[in-house]
Amino acid sequence: MGQHAGGPWILAAALALLPALAWAQGGNKLGYVDMKRLLDNAPQVQAGRDRLQQEFNARDAALKVDEARLAELKKVFERDGALLSKADADTRKREIDALERSVRRTREELRAELKTRSDQELDKSWQAINNAVVEYAREQGLDLVVPSPVVYADPRIDITDRVLDRLRRNYQSHQAKQP
Repeated sequence: MGQHAGGPWILAAALALLPALAWAQGGNKLGYVDMKRLLDNAPQVQAGRDRLQQEFNARDAALKVDEARLAELKKVFERDGALLSKADADTRKREIDALERSVRRTREELRAELKTRSDQELDKSWQAINNAVVEYAREQGLDLVVPSPVVYADPRIDITDRVLDRLRRNYQSHQAKQP
């Protein structure tokens, strides 16, 4: 008989949860929160995405213009290159190579800067999300909140929608205070 490939992992996860389950049966209150849903739907996260889009739109558009120019230069060179003198062909080839390096470098720099800024925005949102979960748990008298991923969580203890509502209210309140 073959053993299921995930068997040891599933067994380890179940054993790790046993103390929490025994603890919960002792009358303690548990909550579960789907962090991915919060990160996907929290207005704080969406606002961060919008800020990044505004911040990088112009540079992304400029990169696309350079990429289109490069594609056009390559197309013209492939079509007309054989008709050019050796000197003109070499000049065009150097121009294409230089633009190609510039596009590649710009793309890599843009990607790296976007990654850094995305991480910064996510860190800010993560703190707001974490605070909302903690505030809700304290107000509701929860003793433990388990974040996703988990093997199973009964919908009765899923507090994700209530925390998401709190995040929305907090965001609207914060926006109302902005000048």
